Amino acid sequence: MLLRKRFDQKIVEIIKNKGVGVLPTDTIYGLVGSALSKKVVKRIYQLRKRRLSKPMIILIGSEDDLKIFRIKINKKIKEILKNFWPGKVSIILPCPHKKFFYLHRGTKTLAFRLPKNKKLINFLKKTGPLVAPSANLEGKKPAETIKEAKKYFGEKIDFYLDGGRIKSLPSTLIAIKNDQIIIKR
Repeated sequence: MLLRKRFDQKIVEIIKNKGVGVLPTDTIYGLVGSALSKKVVKRIYQLRKRRLSKPMIILIGSEDDLKIFRIKINKKIKEILKNFWPGKVSIILPCPHKKFFYLHRGTKTLAFRLPKNKKLINFLKKTGPLVAPSANLEGKKPAETIKEAKKYFGEKIDFYLDGGRIKSLPSTLIAIKNDQIIIKR
């Protein structure tokens, strides 16, 4: 288990090698791993004791990352994205492809967030899209410090990136249906 104070190449390598860890996002600490690995996603579900029917938010480094998930963006949705990204808003978009069932869990939608934090964006450009549920066991309080995250996950994960105390709310979650914005949380 690795403990770091900043985003660095070693953490990028761990993630690219299917590792899982805790790091500060633009909102709260997240338990992160590659969104492109079924094995990693399964491991995060197990670590968090998360209901399998509940999809996870995916952090992206640019709007172009949506193409990886075959997300089609019309002009109206593009305008909505411009109003919220980069920022602390996760947006649920249609993703009906069977290839991504391990992510959308049958909902045929995925929630994405393009954070505003430049260091995090640069990190995501190196790692690729990351699933990033809050760093806690399902139903428990999200970790505000690495110490709290370690109480949840201990040595079961590959790294911790210490960003100090983070006392914030999770991202706002919205869906777009018939070109209308629906606030989910």
